[in-house]
Amino acid sequence: MTRAGANALEAELKHLKSVERPEIIKAIAEAREHGDLSENAEYHSAREKQSFIEGRIKELESVISLADIIDPTKLSGAIKFGATVTVVDEDTDEEKKWQIVGEYEADIEKGLLNVKSPIARALIGKEEGDSVEVRTPGGQKSYEVLTIDYI
Repeated sequence: MTRAGANALEAELKHLKSVERPEIIKAIAEAREHGDLSENAEYHSAREKQSFIEGRIKELESVISLADIIDPTKLSGAIKFGATVTVVDEDTDEEKKWQIVGEYEADIEKGLLNVKSPIARALIGKEEGDSVEVRTPGGQKSYEVLTIDYI
């Protein structure tokens, strides 16, 4: 995982523990005051949300504790984890720029490509100028690697 990805997960964990958890505990206490819990929709909704929050906290703590933080600025050469890659679609001449990141920080809308995705797996080990064939859900794609940066 990159440092930015780890920081984002740590910020989410802090928010869940310091904001979300106290709010839901307060909401459960208020719902209990309304009486019969068996027919109290507010209580059941709050308990469900509490269960989700606690599960997410455990998941984040586990991921963070097991994460290897990789600094892409110390890397160079062929495409590997942490690389920011600019490619051009050989069919449409559309340029795309992705950074290859860990599973928990991936967000294709932000240009953060999951290292386990078909495109990232096809790019790993390639050099500038190489052509890459990728089978995507939208069909076969062909990309040429324009640049590789480790920012």
